[in-house]
Amino acid sequence: MSIGSEKERIRNVSAILYTASQSIRILSHVEWRREVKTQFFADKCQALPKVDYPEFDAAQTLSLVKQARSLLGKSDIDQWLERIAIKLEYSALMMASTGNKQFYEFSEKLYGKPTNPFVDGKSTPLELAATFDKQIASYNGYDLGAPPAMCYLASDIARQMKVAVLDMFGKDAPQVEIVDELSANALASAKLIRIRKSACFTDFDAQQLIHHEAHIHVATSINGLQQTDLKILAAGHPGTTKTQEGLAVFSEYITNSIDLDRLRRLADRIIAIQMSIDGADFLQVFDYFLGRIGNESQAYENTRRVFRGGVVSGGAPFTKDGVYLEGLIRVHNFLKAIAANGRADCLKLLFCGKLDIEDIPVLYKLEKMGLCQPAKYLPPWVKDARYLLAYLTCSGFLNKMDVTKIYAHYDDLLQSIPKTGI
Repeated sequence: MSIGSEKERIRNVSAILYTASQSIRILSHVEWRREVKTQFFADKCQALPKVDYPEFDAAQTLSLVKQARSLLGKSDIDQWLERIAIKLEYSALMMASTGNKQFYEFSEKLYGKPTNPFVDGKSTPLELAATFDKQIASYNGYDLGAPPAMCYLASDIARQMKVAVLDMFGKDAPQVEIVDELSANALASAKLIRIRKSACFTDFDAQQLIHHEAHIHVATSINGLQQTDLKILAAGHPGTTKTQEGLAVFSEYITNSIDLDRLRRLADRIIAIQMSIDGADFLQVFDYFLGRIGNESQAYENTRRVFRGGVVSGGAPFTKDGVYLEGLIRVHNFLKAIAANGRADCLKLLFCGKLDIEDIPVLYKLEKMGLCQPAKYLPPWVKDARYLLAYLTCSGFLNKMDVTKIYAHYDDLLQSIPKTGI
């Protein structure tokens, strides 16, 4: 096959998979009606919510995936396209399985579960969440220097978001809207950022949302739409979720926008998912969140995120919320590897569209073929990468040190200091 014919085949398969992805709208499909919350509180938070979901016919998606597969060969590019085909197939089957335990089986295939190990083969997201939880609890009583607690309105967040997206994207800036119902406090696409009207935001939330939603999710969406030869890079399917959410949380981290409250929320999501896997029902997980935050409305929203699409009686949660911390670790480690291997040339590839870290070798090859275009928009910490690479350079050396001996030394030093009230 000639080079021209091969490029056309890749374009064709990518376009077919992109078309297949267009019916995959998982978050809107598993959304709960506002009446469910109203009834839950009318029942004094004592009865399991009654939830129904729209029907989803997976046939068209599965047919398009089959059509794409008929054009695949055995190259590394074809293996990449096959991985996407599998994710789209599972996504369609998961959407067709809402409200029963099979939903969880596909959710686990797509997003994993808290007890799946990281690349090191030992550590798990659940262990990470438990470690964060214990560490953060040890700071209780310490004056962190936070201002008095205050609830910032969605209108405040929307105003700051509008300024930020105009500054970064100019004429390509998405609209910013405040909506009554949303599966999260905020959701972003290439053309629209929605903010939930009833959400209560902290002083850190505006910057977190700007770096998370605008600088990552919107940027990679717009960059993906620029990929006329690889349309699939504009599709935010579950195969990209770990990396996309990992980049988004890392963006909060590297810009000093993250705080302990945010880390604890992410850790709590993992713990709650595992509780549901182990059989806890909606009421038990609601009580867990209520004990953590003391706010019934927010405890409901947190619990809803765990059970949407699955089974409220327990045993079959939606595991997507477990990927935020896992994705953060994956992205952090990959960026450290980029620095350690002197491969800063791969950094900008992470933002050329909706992708997974494991796709980078193939996308590098596709870039050399002229099929993958450079990212139009980059987050500020990548556009000016001086701090990022300085941080990763130092971090890389620290990782080579024998931390067991180092911690033992400082453990002894700290234990020699009498502990007083903070």
